Amino acid sequence: MSTPETVNTVVIAAGPILGSVGMSGLTLTTGMVMLAGLRGSDRVKLDRDKAGGVGIALGTFGGAAGALWASLTTGVAAVPTSLIQGTVGGNIGLGGVALGLTAWTFLFKWKRLVWPGLLGISAGVIYGQAGGIWAIGHNLVLKLAAAVGAM
Repeated sequence: MSTPETVNTVVIAAGPILGSVGMSGLTLTTGMVMLAGLRGSDRVKLDRDKAGGVGIALGTFGGAAGALWASLTTGVAAVPTSLIQGTVGGNIGLGGVALGLTAWTFLFKWKRLVWPGLLGISAGVIYGQAGGIWAIGHNLVLKLAAAVGAM
């Protein structure tokens, strides 16, 4: 007969789902999925929404991984962010930038999927900085990553 303590001990001993992946490993794999989908893999089929979603995950994971990954994703995010904030629209806060990037990613019909992918990366980076409802989704993705062994 198993007691609740025994069950908890077994679950804790099993560890995360994928073992010790690390945030950098998860970022690398997400980037490979995006690249495979954009290049026309027979296993990864992307449309606008999937490319944007994978981009958001890549931006979120890259920012959390730090080092080179954070530099790359932040660099990608700088261009569309400056286009949104640097216009004649007045003082647009980071929440407005997050809203604009999300609309830009998912509302338009893109002929090339690289654009919603890059805009999704930008959105993933900005969500963590914007706070509010944007940070809820950002933190949820990071909690799920921790469950599979990335943290």
